Amino acid sequence: MSLTRLLLVPALVFACLGPAGAQDRRAPENRSEIKLSYAPVVAHVTPAVVNIYASRTEQRRNALFDDPFFRQFFGGGRGVPRERVARSLGSGVIVGADGLVVTNNHVVEGMTEVRVALSDKREFEAKILLKDQRTDLVVLKIGDGSEKFPTLSLADSDALQVGDLTLAVGNPFGVGQTVTSGIVSALARSQVGDGAYQSFVQTDAAINPGNSGGALVDMDGALIGINTAIFSQSGGSVGIGFAIPSNMVRVVLASARSGAKAVARPWFGASLQTVTPDIAESLGLKRPAGALVANVSPGSPAAKAGVESGDLVTAVDGRPIDDVEGFTYRFATRPLGGEAEITLARAAKERTVKIALAAAPETPARDARTIRGYSPFAGATVANLSPALTEELSLDDGLRGVVVMEAAEGSAAQQLGFQKGDVVREINDQKVGSSADLAKLSGSNPRYWKVTIERGGRTFTSVFGG
Repeated sequence: MSLTRLLLVPALVFACLGPAGAQDRRAPENRSEIKLSYAPVVAHVTPAVVNIYASRTEQRRNALFDDPFFRQFFGGGRGVPRERVARSLGSGVIVGADGLVVTNNHVVEGMTEVRVALSDKREFEAKILLKDQRTDLVVLKIGDGSEKFPTLSLADSDALQVGDLTLAVGNPFGVGQTVTSGIVSALARSQVGDGAYQSFVQTDAAINPGNSGGALVDMDGALIGINTAIFSQSGGSVGIGFAIPSNMVRVVLASARSGAKAVARPWFGASLQTVTPDIAESLGLKRPAGALVANVSPGSPAAKAGVESGDLVTAVDGRPIDDVEGFTYRFATRPLGGEAEITLARAAKERTVKIALAAAPETPARDARTIRGYSPFAGATVANLSPALTEELSLDDGLRGVVVMEAAEGSAAQQLGFQKGDVVREINDQKVGSSADLAKLSGSNPRYWKVTIERGGRTFTSVFGG
């Protein structure tokens, strides 16, 4: 079984789901109620669900023109590059009357042109306001602000219950706007995709490639999630779809409306680990639940509140925490400013502390540099690690040093296997404290390069020829 995107290409399928409002939850009691229709909800929802068409133009040249023998017989030119247009198809939801549209980041990732088609056949060129890879969400802007667009309101996804009725709306396989029905199959699903925030709404409403970024709504016609992914063996729907909860959408949307180029979220400042059955037994817990504090960054909100290594986080603002993903989601969806109440268990005693909801500081400054020359890092862009950058790259709290931000296509750094998120510790036994240090060391010309990096909590040392 594989995880598939909801683009019009077999890969990871993405889907949307939303919170139920204050409504009566009961089974139909008579035949007339069974004959009731979703049509009024559909009529309200569909004008605000759009189709997304993204594309980019690529230059392609036949590699044979690089062969001297081939050029000798077929002309001395190096070949005329041919253009190829790469396309992506998905769905989106209008969430602002001024033309704000939310969709999945993977729908537009790497694309240079994005167009939005409304259900009434009008089309608009879209501007990307904000991209957030950690949630796989992007906010687009259509129109010039003078026109009012139909919108969907965001429900409270924390109010959802398993069994609530849902509708999924999108453009599967490019056949046109399609509505499917189902229920909330599960809540707070994790291990779905590569996003940093794993707390998806699961639904059995049919979702297929092309549904990515579309709407999952409740029976009030409010958005409870953005369709994001499906489990599938064939690439088509088998009734296991996932949506990004509307409360996470709300956080990204707020940052876009503020004009920010990145999503600002509260910084906890401590590394957490999952409570296994063995850990639960050693702590005297009846079941493995909560998130165990592994270490605390000095000067962080957690440190200032008195959180210590070995503390067990059991709730955020009174909502129980089952695992690390649950805490990350709960804390990340709190608005900046004010405080959050964190319930801790320490030495079998429970207490509550207040954590300031502040963004991670950007200190030291990134000082991003692209490495040139003949070192193993040639073609890599590196930067100084700060708490803010650590959060952005989803690295463990407390890491400091120099991190690889990107390894250019075909560069020495990429060919040698350096990846985004690698923290460079030493070069030829000399500690690397800043991006300036790495650039200086990379400018030398030794007989060999001995490089030590940290990746995924493990330290690696490799030697390369000079």
